[in-house]
Amino acid sequence: MDSMVRASLHDVARVAGVSLATVDRVLHGRAGVRERTVERVNAAVRQLGYRPDPAAARLARNRSVRLAFVLPSGTNSFVTLLNQQVQAMAPWLAEQRAAAAVQAVDVFSPQALAQHLHGLQGQFDAVIVMALDHPQVRAAIDDLVAHGTEVITLVSDVPSSKRAHFVGIDNVAAGRTAGTLLGRFIGPREGRVGLVLGSRALRDHAERLFGFEQVMAAEHPHLKLLAPIEGHDLSDRTEPLVAKLLKREPGLAGLYSIGAGNRGIQAALAASGRADHVVWVCHELTPHSRRALLDGVADAVINQDAGHEARSACRLALARLSGERVLHDQERIRIDIFLKDNLP
Repeated sequence: MDSMVRASLHDVARVAGVSLATVDRVLHGRAGVRERTVERVNAAVRQLGYRPDPAAARLARNRSVRLAFVLPSGTNSFVTLLNQQVQAMAPWLAEQRAAAAVQAVDVFSPQALAQHLHGLQGQFDAVIVMALDHPQVRAAIDDLVAHGTEVITLVSDVPSSKRAHFVGIDNVAAGRTAGTLLGRFIGPREGRVGLVLGSRALRDHAERLFGFEQVMAAEHPHLKLLAPIEGHDLSDRTEPLVAKLLKREPGLAGLYSIGAGNRGIQAALAASGRADHVVWVCHELTPHSRRALLDGVADAVINQDAGHEARSACRLALARLSGERVLHDQERIRIDIFLKDNLP
C-alpha cells in the first residue's frame, strides 16, 4: 500500500479475510475470537502499518464514551481538587464525545469498594479508581476488565490487577524525599519522629512509608521512628490522635503526614504551642496545607498535580478505547516540593 495512504479498518479486514466486527474485537482485546484469527488480524495490522485515526474514531461513535471516576468519600481536600478538575474538563471531554461522572465510596472498606465496582459492570466504558490494594478489590477490577471495561488506577495503585494504567507519582521516591527533607530540617539533634497515614492497605501510603523508612535508617539513624498512626485521611480522626501523640512525646522532633487529614494535624500542632519545635512534612498542596506553610506550622509539602492526574487518566482511558498511541512522557506525574518561599 502507498505509504502516503493511511490504512483503514476495511483494509485490515480485507487482508485478514475477516469482518469489521472481528477486527474491532481483536484490536480492543475482547474475547470471543479464535487464536488463529487474532494472529491473522495482527499480521494484517503489521503488514499494512495500520494506526487508528483518532478523529475518525470520534466521528464514528454513535454515543458518548462513558467514564467514571471512583474517588474516596469524606472531606479529603486533595480529592476535592481532583473532583473540581474532572468537572473543569467537561467541555474538552464533550469535544472528544465523552463524559465523566464522579462517584464517592469508602475506599478504606474493601467490601464497600469491591461491591461498588461490581455495580459498574456494563455501565461505563472506563473506570478510573483510587483503590485499596486488597484481594476483593483486585478481583472486582479484574471482573470489570473481563466484562470489557477499561480500568485505570489513580493516585494509589493495584499493580497485580488487570488495570490498564496507573496514574500517579513514584510513591517510594516521594517517601524518600520526605525523609531527606525532614532529616535535614531536624539536623543532628536526637529525637523521635511521628508518622500519620491513612491506612497501610493503601499502596501509595505503604510505599511512601517504605521510602521514608529507607532514608531515615540509612541517613538519619539518630532519629527514632514511632509506630504509625492510621487516621483514615479524616481530620476529625487525626486531630485527637496527634494531640495524644504530642502529649505523650514532649520531645517530638518531627512529624511526617503520609496521607490526608492535615487540617487535624495543623490544629493539634497549633493547640500544643509546639509548632515551632516540631518539623512537619506533609503531602498535597491544598488550601489548608498552603495556609499551614504560610503560618509556619508546616515546613514542606510534597505535591502531585491533581489537574495533570485527572487529565492524564482521561487521555489514557480514551486512548485505550480508541487504540490511539500514548505519549508516556506526557503522562508522567512529577513530584513537586513546596516551601512557603516558592508557593505558586
